[in-house]
Amino acid sequence: MSIRSRAAPGRKPRRTAAGEAPTPAEPAPRISGALFDPVDREPAYTRVSSAIEQKILTKVLRDGELLPPETDLAQQFRVHRSTVREALRQLESAGLVRRPPGAKRLIVSRPHAAKVASGMRQAFVLHGVSFVDVWEAMMVIEPEVAALAAVRRSQAELTALTELHEAFRASPLGDTRAVAIVASFFETLGAAARNHVLVLAKQSLTDALAPSLAQMIDRVPQARSRIVEAQRRLIAALQARDGAEARKWMAKHVRDFRRGYEVAGISPDTPVSA
Repeated sequence: MSIRSRAAPGRKPRRTAAGEAPTPAEPAPRISGALFDPVDREPAYTRVSSAIEQKILTKVLRDGELLPPETDLAQQFRVHRSTVREALRQLESAGLVRRPPGAKRLIVSRPHAAKVASGMRQAFVLHGVSFVDVWEAMMVIEPEVAALAAVRRSQAELTALTELHEAFRASPLGDTRAVAIVASFFETLGAAARNHVLVLAKQSLTDALAPSLAQMIDRVPQARSRIVEAQRRLIAALQARDGAEARKWMAKHVRDFRRGYEVAGISPDTPVSA
């Protein structure tokens, strides 16, 4: 005698395609209180900005190309002109578009290294990056950049480095331009390496180092003479296209920065400032 399950009085059990009753669904969990805030819809100007950014990143819109006028963009996106204007402000702030002097229309542009470095420096500050973090990154990057620059540099870049070296050597104690000259020397050396990734990384590190370098450079008596000597040796290595020598002297140069900070009484754990 077979045993059959009973259905509830007055109701027939539902059957699946195979003729079997489905597994009963689990009861929905109770929510004692609201866990999430209501989701805000993304503003229209953000969607417009993202759409234009995508065309730039996929190179449908190329560097130097004129954007359509605001009225045309508003018609294409079917939004108000004020929405387009806000989207373009966002793109301009990111360095993806710019307005040439005297021009009425924006053109597509590539973010300058300084723009990228500014954003990275903000990230360094927010993440609590310290001087020693920056220094360790420089020890990895800078010697290899110098080695590449030695074999890839142009005569114009070698001349520019020599002029910066002379300008730093002639700068008096307390000259606020001294740190900017040192930064320009690093920047020019980076450009000579012909590697955009390294240029962007270097710029971020140099910018992060600049404020504390300004404190150290005239506080340590031998700091200037050591910088002058390192620059001289680096220029000589680039002149000879000697990558190994350039790598060696850049590593020594970066090590000297840390020693200078220690002599100046600046803690390696000092956070990067805005």
